[in-house]
Order: sequence, then C-alpha cells, then structure tokens
Amino acid sequence: MSTDKSLARAEMEAKGRPLQKMFNRVPHHYDFLNRLLTLRLDEVWRKKAVDRILQASPRHVMDLGTGTGDMAMRIARKSPEVEVVGYDFSPTMLEVARRKAERMGTKNVSFVEGDAASMPFEDASFDVVGISFAFRNITFRNPHTKEYLKETLRCLKPGGKFVIVESSQPRISFIRWAFHKYLHYIVSGIGGRISRAKGAYHYLAFSARYFYTREELTALLEKNGFSDIRHRPMLFGAAAVTVATKARNE
Repeated sequence: MSTDKSLARAEMEAKGRPLQKMFNRVPHHYDFLNRLLTLRLDEVWRKKAVDRILQASPRHVMDLGTGTGDMAMRIARKSPEVEVVGYDFSPTMLEVARRKAERMGTKNVSFVEGDAASMPFEDASFDVVGISFAFRNITFRNPHTKEYLKETLRCLKPGGKFVIVESSQPRISFIRWAFHKYLHYIVSGIGGRISRAKGAYHYLAFSARYFYTREELTALLEKNGFSDIRHRPMLFGAAAVTVATKARNE
C-alpha cells in the first residue's frame, strides 16, 4: 500500500465513529496483543505513568480512553483512597474493563461511556487526567483535536496534571528506522493477522509511525492551553511519559 493511500485510510479511521467501530471489534484480543507485541513493556510504561499520576496524592483521577481499563485498574489498586473514572467511547471495551474490575474486586473505579469532546463531568472535576496509548486517537490527523484537548483542560482542576503515556519518535536515526520497521511488520502485520482486525492494527502502526516528535507534541499542548510540559523518554525514545499542567489561574 502506498504512503498516500495509507495516510488517507488512517485519516478516515481517525474521524470519530469509524475509529469507534474499529476498536469495538478488538477488545477480546487487545490485552493479549498489547503484551505480545511489546514484550510486556506496555505494562512497564503504564506503571511509570501511574507513578507520575499518583505523585501528588490526587483524590479524583480520570483515565481518558481507558479501553479495557488497564491503567484505571492500576491506579485504583495501587491507591484505594483515590476515586478513579475510566472514560471511553467503546462499549465493548468498557464491558471488558467492568468485568476485570468485578473479577478483581476493585471498588474505587467506575467506567463511563461517552465522547471525549463532550464529557459529562463538571468543570475542574479531576486532579489528574491520564491517558495511555489513546492520545493518538484524539490527536492523530483528527479534525476534533482542539475540542478534545479543550474538554480535557476543562475537566482538570487548576494546577492539575495531564499525564500521557504514548509512542514517540526516537531521535537516533537508526533506532527510529528500526522502530518504524517493527511497527510495519510486527504491529500491523502480525497484530492484524492474530486479531483478524487488520484495519485496527494498521491504524495503530501507521499513527505511531507518523506521530509527533517531542517538540511537536509540546507545541500542540501549549497551543491548547497547557504549560510546563515535560517528557520522559523510554526505550530509546520509542515511547514517552509526557506531563502537562493546567495553569492555576485558568
């Protein structure tokens, strides 16, 4: 498939409901494939994000784009005094998350279905909003990016943190080349075959390959009202934890 056709397809899949339908098809394979395709590094990266989320002892945390609830459950189980909301637009993903919470007996987490551009929470509801490997879904070639980031900012308390764990672009050219090959042949190729959802894993690989550099991500967040943006690269820059702050005078 040519780059132009791939880009057009990825842009189509990033526009709202087609993306939702795509993720509704993969929840039963999602956790297994995350572990397989990252050699369980996704768990390490989420753990680092959770540590950063809990650093300031928050009382109310949202896991935006929670999917099957991995990060929400990690937060809730590590700090039982924190009230955690997992928010996502995929009912099938959320059903997996709810069963997971019930199976583990986790009481301080709830899961809410809805659109990230119009969240059913009052202004300044959360001390921290976290998002793990779903930030691309609301920002990659997405015409509603501004709405999503504005709504995230609204839901945060002044001084609150937006903690993003996401793929990134390695700065060393050889590592970046190897990472992109891995995305094409392993994530898109093998992930698509195992899941039988080739479109979903093509989108995941393609959006990671063309995702923002650290500088571009900083500029995007600053343009949409966030400040004091800090990045912690992982695996030679193939992933990163980014922390952005809502100004206290907002």
